[in-house]
Amino acid sequence: MSDVIVVGAGVVGAACAYYAARAGLDVTVVDRGPVAGGTTGSGEGNILVSDKEPGPELELAVLSNRLWRELAGHGGFEFEAKGGLVVAETGEVQRQLTGLAAKQEVEHTLVPADSLRDYEPHLADGLAGGVFYPQDAQVQPMLAAARLLSHGAESFGRGTLRLRLGAAVTGFIREGDRITGVRTSQGDVLGDAVINAAGTWGGEVAALAGVDLPILPRRGFILVTEPLAELLIRHKVYTAAYVTNVASDSEGLETSAVVEATPSGTVLIGASRERVGFDRTMSVPVLARLAAQAVALFPALRDVRAIRSYCGFRPYCPDHLPVIGADPRVPGLYHACGHEGAGIGLAPATGHLLAQVLTGSETDVDLRPFRPDRFSEESL
Repeated sequence: MSDVIVVGAGVVGAACAYYAARAGLDVTVVDRGPVAGGTTGSGEGNILVSDKEPGPELELAVLSNRLWRELAGHGGFEFEAKGGLVVAETGEVQRQLTGLAAKQEVEHTLVPADSLRDYEPHLADGLAGGVFYPQDAQVQPMLAAARLLSHGAESFGRGTLRLRLGAAVTGFIREGDRITGVRTSQGDVLGDAVINAAGTWGGEVAALAGVDLPILPRRGFILVTEPLAELLIRHKVYTAAYVTNVASDSEGLETSAVVEATPSGTVLIGASRERVGFDRTMSVPVLARLAAQAVALFPALRDVRAIRSYCGFRPYCPDHLPVIGADPRVPGLYHACGHEGAGIGLAPATGHLLAQVLTGSETDVDLRPFRPDRFSEESL
C-alpha cells in the first residue's frame, strides 16, 4: 500500500515522485513502458522563462527554474545554465520582443544588432537585435528523469519510492466515490492518492476515471547534427516566431528556428508543431524546412551533416496551461499533465507543488489557474 501512486515515469512523473518521497510519502511509480519512454525521451531538455507570457505559467517557470538549479547539485543529467538568446529579424519584431521582456519582469538584457555577435559569433548578418535571458537552461531529459527517480528512492529515511515498469494502467480501484488504487496489466496497485502524470496520454488516463481532460498530441521533429570539433553555438538561440508558435492554436504545421549545442558536441535543431494525432511518419519536407531555418540563422551549419532525426508528441491543452492539482470530480485523483512543450522545464515546480498539496501545506504558487475541472461547462 502506497501513499501515492504516480502514473507515468517521464520527467513530470519523476519529479512528482521525487518531491513526494522527499516529503515523507511512500510512492509507487507505474508506467506501461520504460523510464522516459514517451514525450520526455523525445524532448530537447529546455528550461525556459524566455518564451512565457506574463501570468500563471511564467510564475510556475520561475519557481521551476530555481528548483532545477537546486536539483543540479545532484549532478548526472547535464544541467547547463547556458542562457537563451531570442533574436529578431526586423526592427518591429525587436520592439515586440522588448515589450514582452519588460512585461515578463524576469532578468534579461536587450541586445542591439551590433552586439549580437558578442553572444553568438557565428550568427547570420542582418538581424535587428535580440533579448538575452540568463535564466534559460538545458538538461538531458532522459537522464534527468532517471536521476530524479533514483534520488527520490534515496530519501534518507523519509518516504520510499518504487518503480513498476511495463505495467499499463487499465482502470481505477474505488471505495465509494474515492479512488484507492489502479488496475494494471501486472495486477492491482493500492494507494491513498493517484497522480496522473501520463503526459500526452493524460486524457486517456483521466477517461479511465470517468473525467474529461482535453489533452491532445502536438507532434514535433528535431534534427541532430554530427558532433562538432569546436563550440559553434554558445546558448539556446531561437527566433521570435518560436514564442508565437508556442501560443498558437493552429492544427497546421508551424516551424521556427531553434538551435542549441549539447555537451557531446552535437547540435539540436527544431522546432515544428502540428496536430496530426499520434502519427509518427517522418516528414522530409518538415526536416528540410528546419534545416533551412537553422542555416539561415547560423550559416556555418550549411556544411554540417545531420546524422539523425526524431519526433515526439507534446501534450497540448486548449488554453496552453498545464493541469495541476486535485480533481474535485474524483476524490483521490490528482493531475500533473498537459504541459505541452514545457514539461521538462516545469517538472520540478509541478512535483514540488503537488507534494505540498498532498501533505496539506500551503502551495508556493496559486494552483487555481491550473485546476483540472476548468474545461467543464460548470467551471465556465
